[in-house]
Amino acid sequence: MTTHPSPLASVLDTVGETPLVSVHAAPDDVPVYAKLESFNPGASIKDRIGKYMLEQMLAEGTLSPGGTVIEPTAGNTGIGIAVAAGQLDVNAVFVVPERFSVEKQQLMRALGAKVINTPTEDGMGGAIDRAHELAAELDDAVVPQQFQNPLNAEAHYETTTPEIYEALNGEVGALVAGCGTAGTLMGMARYGREADEDTYVVAVEPEGSLYSTLQGSDAEEAEYKTEGIGTHDPSTNELFDVELVDDIVQVPDRDTHAEMQRLAREEGHLVASSSAANSLVAQQVARDIRDGDIDVPFDSVVTVFPDSSERYLSKGVYKSYEEWDG
Repeated sequence: MTTHPSPLASVLDTVGETPLVSVHAAPDDVPVYAKLESFNPGASIKDRIGKYMLEQMLAEGTLSPGGTVIEPTAGNTGIGIAVAAGQLDVNAVFVVPERFSVEKQQLMRALGAKVINTPTEDGMGGAIDRAHELAAELDDAVVPQQFQNPLNAEAHYETTTPEIYEALNGEVGALVAGCGTAGTLMGMARYGREADEDTYVVAVEPEGSLYSTLQGSDAEEAEYKTEGIGTHDPSTNELFDVELVDDIVQVPDRDTHAEMQRLAREEGHLVASSSAANSLVAQQVARDIRDGDIDVPFDSVVTVFPDSSERYLSKGVYKSYEEWDG
């Protein structure tokens, strides 16, 4: 039975209420559940912030109908904003580093947005700078800036996490999520800690990312293939609140690649690299809970599978590790 039993007025009404599904590889005594965000209309968790941020900015008057939203993005946020912009009478422009998924950029354009590429070597910092330059050149343009906009985390506090807690009758022991902007985990963490101060919160990043340095780790910066999470410059990720995080776990790309393939082959999940990293860490947290190494209010772990692997097929995600072009 559909979660939407009556006809809906707009595709925006289909954002959220995604399935929560067990991860079979988890220990029997401590189940792991994953929120399948590819069920959103734009096929990723970023649909939630696209809808939420634009609706809130329009309501607050920081964005006007007919105005322009300019966002630096690796792709999924652009798609989410583009889906919302097309329904809310807003123009959309996205600044995307060249190396990111061609499929995502094609979808943003299909949704009516303009895409501007910046050099790969400039990273997201370069894309952010270019977005602000463009906004200064246009009348009635705004940069929501997902890396620092509290509405990003608020979207997950107001939508994603309440859905999780409702599905599990509030019995959530640990929350695990990858951090790119950190909006997803921060929204989940704040909700979880308000529900029970002993809720265990874990951030996930690829090896080579530097979030863990915020907890005193001597992690070394390096390139990584995992897409959508991690940072080379934590100072640009202003939403991350280390006080809300119990642990930050790094996952090697090779392990993530293997888990992507296992999830598809054994569990039928066609999910991308950030989902696979989340899955591995969530399973480890569940084992640690089972073994008594982590104390939690309930014996359960929840994570998110942010998007689908279909957007990364051109990068060889299901080929050998050596052929995977991150």
